[in-house]
Amino acid sequence: MQDITRADVEDFLFAEAELLDEWRLPEWLELFTEDAIYYVPSTDVPADSSPDKNLFYVADDRFRLSERVKRLMKRTAHAEFPHSRTRHLVSNVRIRSRSDSEMEVGAAFITYRTKDGITDTYFGSNRYRLVAENGRLRIREKRCLLDSEGLRTQGRVSIIL
Repeated sequence: MQDITRADVEDFLFAEAELLDEWRLPEWLELFTEDAIYYVPSTDVPADSSPDKNLFYVADDRFRLSERVKRLMKRTAHAEFPHSRTRHLVSNVRIRSRSDSEMEVGAAFITYRTKDGITDTYFGSNRYRLVAENGRLRIREKRCLLDSEGLRTQGRVSIIL
């Protein structure tokens, strides 16, 4: 992990955003390790909270994340069919720490979602734990920390942030 640069990490995160915006969710899922977790905690808990004792909007392990992707790709996913139009913007990418096997990365995000004439804005920061497997970066953990006071306008998170 020592030879991976911030530019390498930025390219990886930009590619992740592109996959999400193009609804290439099965390909996006391949960015995750087999032991991966994907968290979106509620907006009123500390950033390092555990879903075991706190309310999370999303608390998926790799299996649940794969089921979420399968469901979102089906026509029966009424909240997202037809698919919302999204734009995931990533900035302020920083490598926070690294070891021989893993790195912690932070990035700011804004995700715009448009559907049925309404545009919702989700914003905050993502915290990643990245590993290198077979010469490529993979996500072991993605934690999306929303900065809004709540989900008053949109009321839910039906897309992947």
